[in-house]
Amino acid sequence: MDSDGTRDPRGTHTNPVPRPAPPVEGVGVPPMPTRAPDLPPPAAPPSYAPHTSQARSPVADWLDQPRPAVAPGIWRYGYQVPKVARQGQRLAPVTIVGFVVPLVAGLLLWSLWRHGSLPYQWTVLKLLTPDGWWWGGTTTPKSYKGAEAITVADGVVFAILVYGMARLGSWADIIRHVVTRREQPARALIAALGALVAIAFVFPSAFGLGWNALPVQDPVFSLIVLITGDYGVFASEPLTDGLYALITLLVLWPFARIGGWWSVANEALAARGRAKAQQAAEPAVDRRPSQWPELREAGQHQAADLLAAEVQAGRMNDVDCARVGHMWTVARARARVSSFSELVLREGAAAGTHPSGHRDLPGRAARHDLLAGQVRIGQWVAGDRTPTGFGGAGAALAPGTLGTSLLAVGPSGSGKTRHLIRPVVESLGLQALAGQCAVVAVCAAGTPLGPDSAYDVVVRLGDPASVHDLDPYAESEDPDEAAAFLAEGLAGDLDTVGGQRAVTALAQLLGPYRAAYGRFPTLPALRELLEGEPSALASLRGALEGDEHGGMRRELEARVRQSGSAGDPGPALADRLAVLDRPVFAEFFGTDGAGARPFSLRAVAHHPLRVRIDLPERGHEEASRIVTRLVLAQFGAVASVGERSHFVGLVLDDATGAVTTESIRRIPRLRSRNAGVVLALRTVGDVPEALHGPLYAAVGCRMAFSGVATWDGGRFAEAWGTEWVETRDVARHTVFANQPMTRAIHALRKLVTGKAVTTEAVTVRQVERERWSASELAHGVPAGHAVLSLTSVRGEHAPPLLVDLRG
Repeated sequence: MDSDGTRDPRGTHTNPVPRPAPPVEGVGVPPMPTRAPDLPPPAAPPSYAPHTSQARSPVADWLDQPRPAVAPGIWRYGYQVPKVARQGQRLAPVTIVGFVVPLVAGLLLWSLWRHGSLPYQWTVLKLLTPDGWWWGGTTTPKSYKGAEAITVADGVVFAILVYGMARLGSWADIIRHVVTRREQPARALIAALGALVAIAFVFPSAFGLGWNALPVQDPVFSLIVLITGDYGVFASEPLTDGLYALITLLVLWPFARIGGWWSVANEALAARGRAKAQQAAEPAVDRRPSQWPELREAGQHQAADLLAAEVQAGRMNDVDCARVGHMWTVARARARVSSFSELVLREGAAAGTHPSGHRDLPGRAARHDLLAGQVRIGQWVAGDRTPTGFGGAGAALAPGTLGTSLLAVGPSGSGKTRHLIRPVVESLGLQALAGQCAVVAVCAAGTPLGPDSAYDVVVRLGDPASVHDLDPYAESEDPDEAAAFLAEGLAGDLDTVGGQRAVTALAQLLGPYRAAYGRFPTLPALRELLEGEPSALASLRGALEGDEHGGMRRELEARVRQSGSAGDPGPALADRLAVLDRPVFAEFFGTDGAGARPFSLRAVAHHPLRVRIDLPERGHEEASRIVTRLVLAQFGAVASVGERSHFVGLVLDDATGAVTTESIRRIPRLRSRNAGVVLALRTVGDVPEALHGPLYAAVGCRMAFSGVATWDGGRFAEAWGTEWVETRDVARHTVFANQPMTRAIHALRKLVTGKAVTTEAVTVRQVERERWSASELAHGVPAGHAVLSLTSVRGEHAPPLLVDLRG
């Protein structure tokens, strides 16, 4: 193949782009979709005028639904961000007592002061004022100055009492719990309500209230009278109004600090200024995603109007919206805005349709949000160990998390395929239709991963009706690279065959053969060469007679000399090739037949293809494992090369025997290459024990299904590590009394209650414990549930939490 046909006109290439195999009887190619969400058929002919009077379409509502930024793994569609959990929601009794006791003490002292019942109450006042203000030996004022001095003293004592109650009591904790811990504007509103109540007690007459005012206003006016020595100063209205304003500001000042009024006012003014500046700079743009505001801001109003009309008329589904949005992002990054606009104006909702012509998948089985690139797999279970933002929210996967690769372990029947593999494959297939992804799914024949019409390429190994076969060399032109593919696929799980020796042995044959014939050998021919068949080696040696092949002749001679030695990997490789060189696979793996259409895995690195590789259902387990290892090795190599704008995902429904030392080294490198793999295992025992630790370290997402064995759970517990938790140890001690009366009371209490008199000793400690123990994973995960931890390519983490896969 030259370009896999994805950029050539359909039907004109000598070897067209691989198309889906003929659909199974009764399953046809789906028509152009008009749903997702369900959409009614368009009732009117196409019109590109904005629809303002018609009812909004479901797709418009879907586009405009909020999708807040959240932690990885949370379903963003319609997610409501919970309010910050208030630590210590219930006030401790000691805090309430610390508020009430100083308040009662202050009221008592104030009452005693007002009634003159405190000893030496007026001593300080008489020391600070002239004796001429009082009648001899008493505190009875002779003139107005004495009366005003008493009023000032009342105000000073009241201020001291308020300050003392606030400092000695737990008023700060009460205010923090009721006011300052709330979000704006609730905090400012509660503080404003408190300020209104305080003003009502300071100026009751202004509100028409009949109670006595607090000693705030009168002491200030009395102090002014004592300073000026005359009541005539209040004849000046500006001075009187200024005093009232000053008193009001002093009363409001603490409430303004508590309520954060200044920050609220500054934010409001800044927002108003930005709104005015934006309004003056350009006309208001409808920011709803269904109106395509990014296109309008870029000046592409005609394209935005056309797309908005298509959405409103129900001629676009979620795949179309995601595809056009992705096209716009790419066009803007590559400075091709004008060509994008021309394409949209010419083709409308069908602009940039996938080469297959499909705009949706038949029979979706999961909930998808293509705008966020997510697929919902369940619901996070609320519990003590579940963070506030996760409890009750949907659990979702996206390329941002799959890019760190995912390992899922669970026994047969636990729901790996139904609850994880199929939703993920379906999501990546939909994103492939939107031009954002390429997916390769490897599964046993008959696995329910959707109909053939949902894929561009279906490779049925061992099925004579299969349209495509698999290229074992991934269209490589480098003998060393092709040898690395084959060596890992054939002998990656053999401890007796060194990886580098196997690669060298294969390269010593693939290089000369390609130099002689311009292509790599078929697997039967390669098997003969590895076995040292004299006729095959002689024929190859004869094809390399030219002087230009001197280096290749030396490679071949080196292979011939090593053949039959004690450490020769050739026989082991030939034995593995014999597993694939069976009559059932005669038409596969790059044969020379005229009808052969080998599919190269390298195509997914360049085109948004949907590929499914069906392995033999039974009777060829070893061949299936070899092919799975080969596909994983090829994927790790081709996905790590070159630059691309789409995500590439490989999903292995059964990764038994597929994990090797080299594949574990490649998996972490995929994170930075916009690619990832999903590995499903029945048990970790299907992976060599020496690779258990490196495998868990290589993947960023781990999922333990219900029913895992204890030793499997131990690997997850080790990978998830520990956390610090607070524990409370309560010790009860029997009280032994020494006094006869106390003993009698205790005996009577024990006779009545039946319990001995005890005291409790509570010890609070911070201890380090496993997030999930092996026993909890093996016996505490309910059926239909799994424990999932996630890591995004940006380094964000979601701790291992329980997921209800049926939610």
